Amino acid sequence: MQFHLNGYRPGDPHIAEPAAAQGGSGVGALPETVDVLVVGCGPAGLALAAQLSAFPEIRTAIVEQKSGPLLRGQADGIACRTMEMFQAYGFAEKVLKEACWVNETSFWKPDETRPGAIIRSGRIKDTEDGLSEFPHVILNQARVHDFFLDVMKSSPSRLAPHYDRRLVDLAVDLDASPDAPGVTVRLERQDAGHQGEIETIRARYVVGCDGARSAVRQSLGRELRGDSANAAWGVMDVLAVTDFPDIRMKALIQSEEEGSIVLIPREGGYLVRLYVELDKLKAGERVRNRNITERDLVAAAQRIFSPYAFDVREVAWWSVYEIGQRLTDKFDDVPQDQVQSRLPRVFIAGDACHTHSPKAGQGMNVSMQDAFNLSWKLAAVLRGLAGPALLHTYSAERQAIARELIDFDREWAAILSGTGKDGVTRKPDPKVTQDYFVRHGRYTAGTATGYTPSLLTASGEHQHLASGLPIGMRFHSAPVIRLADAKPMQLGHVAEADGRWRLYAFAGRDGAAPGSALAALCRFLAEDPASPVRRYTPSNADVDSVIDVRAVFQQAHRDVDVEAMPAFLKPAKGRYGLIDYEKMFTVDHTPGADIFDLRGIDRDGCLVLVRPDQYIAAVLPLDAHADLAAFFERFMLAPGEASAKEPDRVHPGR
Repeated sequence: MQFHLNGYRPGDPHIAEPAAAQGGSGVGALPETVDVLVVGCGPAGLALAAQLSAFPEIRTAIVEQKSGPLLRGQADGIACRTMEMFQAYGFAEKVLKEACWVNETSFWKPDETRPGAIIRSGRIKDTEDGLSEFPHVILNQARVHDFFLDVMKSSPSRLAPHYDRRLVDLAVDLDASPDAPGVTVRLERQDAGHQGEIETIRARYVVGCDGARSAVRQSLGRELRGDSANAAWGVMDVLAVTDFPDIRMKALIQSEEEGSIVLIPREGGYLVRLYVELDKLKAGERVRNRNITERDLVAAAQRIFSPYAFDVREVAWWSVYEIGQRLTDKFDDVPQDQVQSRLPRVFIAGDACHTHSPKAGQGMNVSMQDAFNLSWKLAAVLRGLAGPALLHTYSAERQAIARELIDFDREWAAILSGTGKDGVTRKPDPKVTQDYFVRHGRYTAGTATGYTPSLLTASGEHQHLASGLPIGMRFHSAPVIRLADAKPMQLGHVAEADGRWRLYAFAGRDGAAPGSALAALCRFLAEDPASPVRRYTPSNADVDSVIDVRAVFQQAHRDVDVEAMPAFLKPAKGRYGLIDYEKMFTVDHTPGADIFDLRGIDRDGCLVLVRPDQYIAAVLPLDAHADLAAFFERFMLAPGEASAKEPDRVHPGR
């Protein structure tokens, strides 16, 4: 973490200097106009608002129908990929310290020698070695919310939610110009002393993160469509006394006649979450018609655990839900046949556009990734770095990912319940369960997401230069040594949730010597008018404010001379012109830690371009200066450049 750039400041460096009052302070009435209105304080809404709060020039407000922050229950699984995202937001260490780490998963099956009993059938690592520098962890969703709220509170914007606001309706002015607040939203206040009052707020963009019953989605006329729910599961967080040996380990338990349990140990050493399979639902039947109680859940769990005792002393939270996989056809307000002539104004994210069972631990994780994808794009457009057509890529990218999630969840839920492809329920096959879990480990870890070639994702023509960093996949971090101070660290941890692109220049064998490809790259980026760094960086901004360039050398850190490095890799920044020495790294020569070997990077070097949401946009040769410039030319705007990169330059409202 870098600070003191513009002068020494005592105190907590995580708390930014406050900017002028903006958007949502969380106190009193809403502002009349904002750039972005976020509806819903779930994980997607808070991830989105936390990212936007980093930009005080963007007026953001976030509203929530509930009367205050979430306190308990709901999702708890945090995938490896999500931990990588939390690192960018700056609170991964807090999560790691507080969470329960899922190190292994055990599998239990019916005991063939004792009718009605279960026996352990296997135990495996929860995630494969080397998949991520972070583990899979468990932490109450409410605490995740708290961390995002802290980011917002400490940001230059000092953003805070406005609670007790129910969305009444919204209307989009199709004739409004892209830079005008073209969405009008009406909200009903529900707080004491203001019940029934209607507030009207106008926004350039609205994002609905308001759950499966999303009022924003309904206002767009979009529906969640998919399979009808045909199975009921209960979930409860309990404090219990038991002789079940794997009570502090993630476990998948399948009994012969009484159903299945997914057991998740919770943070703190004592709390345990159980997902308990209940009876199948009849056609058209809903869970609410069953009048299921927490006693029913406890009794069902005790039957499945047999012959082990399971004495529940306290139920901290419980709920019952139906399994059903549903998806909307598009995640914004633009009909598919109008994408070439109209720009999006309203978006939906998370449960507002995809719902599924929680047993694979994907719901909260995928929802936050929706927000991470959209937030940097909104920021780029609102800051004048890209034209509004960039926003079309949100629905195109995330709807495809959600469809994959739905397909995975449908198959996983069927395996746990013993339902075959023909719809017939059979005795569960523990080998099938364990094999499927192993085969899809990267998916459940969140690291299997991949974006296909598009405006933001290049083709794989040069993929061989970095075979272990697939284009369209997340940037898989690896160890390096920071040159200036010999600090061992993860290269991916230089990427913060700040809207910047990262360009990693992996030097060839000759490093940055005169005449080397890296030296030529630095000259191009620093001096050539075609350089994307020169073209898209505002004149009054630091050189790395839009594209952050880092160099990685093959030599040991003691064999690389900082003094001989190109000036571009030691940029002067801030009001004092202080030198940033943290742009240069070398390989970690600890056995098995060389990033060139770990990620299949060609020893002649290459460029790896990474999007602000940590996904790889392109792999290029070090000397592919024109290709690098052409990539950004497709969607970026130079300071003062008109927003001409729109579909056929057609008026956005027609």
